[in-house]
Amino acid sequence: MSTTNSRRLVGRDDHLRSLCGYLNEVDSWGRAIGLFGEPGVGKSALLAEVVEHARSAGFTVLTARGSQSETRLPFAGLHQLLRPLLPRVDRLPAVQRDALLACFAMGDSIKVQPFFTSLAVLELLVDSAEHMPVLVCLDDLHWMDQPSIDVLAFVSRRIASERVIVLCTSRPESLPFADAHTIEWVELEGIDEAASAALLDARAPQLVPTVRDRVLREARGNPLALIEFASALESGRYTWTEFDQDLPMTTRLERTFARHAEHLAPAVRAVLTIAAVDDGDDLNDVLAAAGLLFGSPVDLVMAQPAFEQGLLTVLDERYRIAHPLVGSALRQGMPPATRLQAHAALARVLADQPDRATWHRASSVSGRDEHIAAELERAAENAQRRGAVASAAAWLERAAALSPDPRSQAARLLSAAELGYQLGRFRQVEQIKAQVTGMTLRHRDQSRLAALEGVFHDGSTGEPAEVRHLVGLAQHAIGAQDVDLAMQLLVGAARRAWWRDPGAMVRHEIVRAAQQVSLPAHDPGLLAIYALAQSDEQRPVVVEQLARWPADAGGRPDLAGLLGIAAFCTGDFRRAVAFLSTPVQELRAQGRMSLLAEALAIRAWAEVYLGVFDAARSADEAMRLADETGQSLWAATARIAVALIDAVRGGRDTRHDLLSDAEQVALRTPNAASSLLAGVQLTRGMSELGANRHDQAYGELRRVFAPADPAFQRIQQVWTLSYLADAAVRANHRAEARSVLASIEQIAGACPSTGSVIALEYSRAVLADRASAESLFQAAMAGAARELPWHRARVELAYGSWLRRQRRVVESREPLRAARTTFDAVGARTWAQRADQELRATGERGWQPTSSPRELLSPQETQIAELAAQGLSNREIGQRLFLSHRTVSSHLYRMFPKLGIASRNQLAAALADHSDQSPPRPPSVG
Repeated sequence: MSTTNSRRLVGRDDHLRSLCGYLNEVDSWGRAIGLFGEPGVGKSALLAEVVEHARSAGFTVLTARGSQSETRLPFAGLHQLLRPLLPRVDRLPAVQRDALLACFAMGDSIKVQPFFTSLAVLELLVDSAEHMPVLVCLDDLHWMDQPSIDVLAFVSRRIASERVIVLCTSRPESLPFADAHTIEWVELEGIDEAASAALLDARAPQLVPTVRDRVLREARGNPLALIEFASALESGRYTWTEFDQDLPMTTRLERTFARHAEHLAPAVRAVLTIAAVDDGDDLNDVLAAAGLLFGSPVDLVMAQPAFEQGLLTVLDERYRIAHPLVGSALRQGMPPATRLQAHAALARVLADQPDRATWHRASSVSGRDEHIAAELERAAENAQRRGAVASAAAWLERAAALSPDPRSQAARLLSAAELGYQLGRFRQVEQIKAQVTGMTLRHRDQSRLAALEGVFHDGSTGEPAEVRHLVGLAQHAIGAQDVDLAMQLLVGAARRAWWRDPGAMVRHEIVRAAQQVSLPAHDPGLLAIYALAQSDEQRPVVVEQLARWPADAGGRPDLAGLLGIAAFCTGDFRRAVAFLSTPVQELRAQGRMSLLAEALAIRAWAEVYLGVFDAARSADEAMRLADETGQSLWAATARIAVALIDAVRGGRDTRHDLLSDAEQVALRTPNAASSLLAGVQLTRGMSELGANRHDQAYGELRRVFAPADPAFQRIQQVWTLSYLADAAVRANHRAEARSVLASIEQIAGACPSTGSVIALEYSRAVLADRASAESLFQAAMAGAARELPWHRARVELAYGSWLRRQRRVVESREPLRAARTTFDAVGARTWAQRADQELRATGERGWQPTSSPRELLSPQETQIAELAAQGLSNREIGQRLFLSHRTVSSHLYRMFPKLGIASRNQLAAALADHSDQSPPRPPSVG
């Protein structure tokens, strides 16, 4: 595709060549690219040139342009973009089709999950790209409505294997898609001196040399400034004395555009006034509203000077303001009364579009108006049902501003804050909370404010004063018999105590407050609070009550989630896996990605503690979903799990990038999230153990047991104990480790859970003296580790090593062989090699580790392969994993050679061949 003959652009050959190169490579991979730079630098012109090249190359080109006046209209940008593809919507799966139509108010008014809307858009683009590649052009993305931006971010992260290119432009001060995983941003600066001179001479050849030189100097390579400054000077609209060099370039350009409109006829100015505040692109609507503003009908002929002056452009019945600075200049020069009248005129014209009409009606009043505020509140409810949560929050804030009653104003602000919390926009929530604090509140709204304070920044700090504050709010709610609020506050307090221990006294206060709530002993919320607060006294109660619940919590995913948390925090990992599988399945079906990420992360860790290392699939997916939904703590939690599994399987460097990322998240969290740091140290310690670096392993693990260390975590130290004992034996720290064992036995108490029993039985055997060691090893192999292959193999390795050191060489071989076989089967390469080294020391040689093609698959590929082997179609797999069906197909195509198969029908057998070599997974409970 040639880019050298462009006559429309000057000084942009390199950029154009690069962007067109991406178009040429679209059959190999898709990508998302963004251009950012100051207004007038030529972003839109470059975008238009790329569009021309794409069309000539056979691309389907979809375009949308953000507008400052439509940022509050949910899905307006997305509707612009998808208009040509909407006739194909019936080809989508029903849940996706309904979600997409609902967001455009084109279907039944049902509540939809926004991620199904996003998946529908992805599938539409991918289906279209099967026939010809697709170029998605998003101009002025920074002014697009937030729901559209969220959808387009979702799409941009998933087009690497699609024939889709996303190209967008934005102002530098407000870049959407700021993370590197979504888009590659390229700064567009001014053109060079030679190109500036060429452009100016082509557009204004009659300028005298002194004026020409000054225009070049003042424009600083900004193409729009070069053209507009020269035009303004030539036409006499400006003299040099009117140019204020201290003003920003944006302001100076706005002034040149404002001068264009000053001397136009009143009817034309009416058209421009309406266009400046309009949130659509229908020229007929603008002309009709301009007629109301002007006091007499206005037609296209009368409006023609606006197009001749280059202020508006038109294609068929769709119009646009020629440049965003034109709209900005018109709005800034508009008297307040005129702006109100323009919005009122549009509200009348748009009567058949209720949401748009409501917004313009709200913008047409300068004082408070309960009727319009109530309309906005209803519009916010509609937006929320359509999945436009960000727009709903904005509409509620506007409704609050128009509310005459201070109590209604506060209620609407709190509703906006609750939606902001759902979106993870913590700064917005803090601003609203500060605004509401001190206002007159209804009783229920006082509770809502307290609830926001309780759950806000959940897990970010375990500062005792803050945790006590939440407990105090909960006790007030208990006195008011507001059980739901009390439980919400106490769960928030207990979560903080888990992330960082605020001390025994504060933890006891949480538990005592929970005991005052009028709920039965088996209530899942109570059990979760007791477990999160690490209550020694209530642990037997939690263990007993969990055993009475069925694995699916009676068909209640919300309760199963709480029970899963309670089981995990008490170390009952098998029940945790069973309980959490129910909400994982339900949240996946509902498309609730943020909560799904949390459930997957916790379940992955429960499996890791059981020694089930194919949990990499859950951990990998949790990491990706948490990154996408902006949940840094859960993303870090999942990263550590992925790194630990890597360490067990391949013995990666203890300074694994994922660990470093997670550690930084923990250290950025107020007071440091000790739960994360404990996981980091466990992973580093296990990696060192696998590499037989015992002194280093002991040093890494010992931090988890030191109360003054940021990595100290009261319960996680219990589950780390066996690895510390392992390192201590070889690093000559046996006496110190025995002291740690004694303290852990006190924490575990008389009713230890599976996780505690495994750790204690192993550590007692490893750290025992010669006289009692053998019986303790036998007890450990017959105890809690018996049904858990990883843990049993660790006992067998330790026992075999002990036998060899006792010079019982022949006896040592059987447990060492068993350990080596199991480690090899579960993919724990370095640990299998440790067992083999011990066997070699007994004189046994000749072992070779087994390999399976399945080990070549990534966690996501494994997930896709298993679902395909179950008979799910590519679209069904894509919907489960939030991918396009074509991406699923590409993954399958790439994994067939890895597995040594040629078709989908062979997948089940290929996966089963490997599964037959592996030890059974631990049984679930229920």
